[in-house]
Amino acid sequence: MTAQRICSLGELVQDEARRFEVDGVAMAVVLDSNGEVHAIGDTCTHGDISLSEGFVDGDTVECWAHGSAFSLRTGKPLNLPAYEPVPVFQVTIDGDDVLVDPAVKLALN
Repeated sequence: MTAQRICSLGELVQDEARRFEVDGVAMAVVLDSNGEVHAIGDTCTHGDISLSEGFVDGDTVECWAHGSAFSLRTGKPLNLPAYEPVPVFQVTIDGDDVLVDPAVKLALN
């Protein structure tokens, strides 16, 4: 599978998550306060809640339902009740286009 265009940089709002679905994979895409774009699995591993409806703070997104925060860089939960990570997908910026390949999950520590 190859990376697919999901939006332009101009369509993302800084420090807000936006939901996209690519080849049946739901992801939350975030333009953080440093200008970096992240793509993580959109479903909280604790409560099956959309993370794109959560709150972005720095390089984390917090699930609105139960308060679990996840690292946008690693997908790891930073607090309970979630204890399983969400997938993190490779993001490529090509000019103004944001490209994501849902088959490329980054293995970060």
